[in-house]
Amino acid sequence: MADEEKDTDTIIEEEQEQTSDEENVSEEQELTELEKVEQERDEVKEKLLRLQADFENFRRRVQKEKETDRKYKSQSLAEELIPVLDNFERALQTEVKEESAQGFVDGIKMVYNQLWSALEKEGVEEISAKGEPFDPHVHQAMMQVEEEGVESNTVTEVLQTGYKLHDRVIRPAMVKVNQ
Repeated sequence: MADEEKDTDTIIEEEQEQTSDEENVSEEQELTELEKVEQERDEVKEKLLRLQADFENFRRRVQKEKETDRKYKSQSLAEELIPVLDNFERALQTEVKEESAQGFVDGIKMVYNQLWSALEKEGVEEISAKGEPFDPHVHQAMMQVEEEGVESNTVTEVLQTGYKLHDRVIRPAMVKVNQ
């Protein structure tokens, strides 16, 4: 019977050890599962932060594009009307000798001024050129001349007026430049 008690005690101890081992294995599995869940949580959190940053960048980019579109909305209209301004200027340069035609010329001046005023309200302005240093961003050199008393690389004559819309050149000024 003593052997049976030893065997029973041994069996109980073995069962306790087995249960303890199973609990340790179970605890280790829980820890690894917990670590996996924490890792997944961290990954999801990182993805969320990146997604938020991407969305914020997208929102800023769209806002900037809207502002640019608003600022330059009248560019295509201005590009279409600039040749009309040129024709008005040419018409106004002709001399009228008859007094009866002077009323017609005055009417053309009024229409020209009204058109120019409307373009200015939209942000169109002439590019200053004569007497200015040559700037390839706003001037297009058509000829080079040699004039005494004028500094080198200076615009001496404007052949065609240039225009810009706010800070964007819509047509460069065509000019003669001193060598």
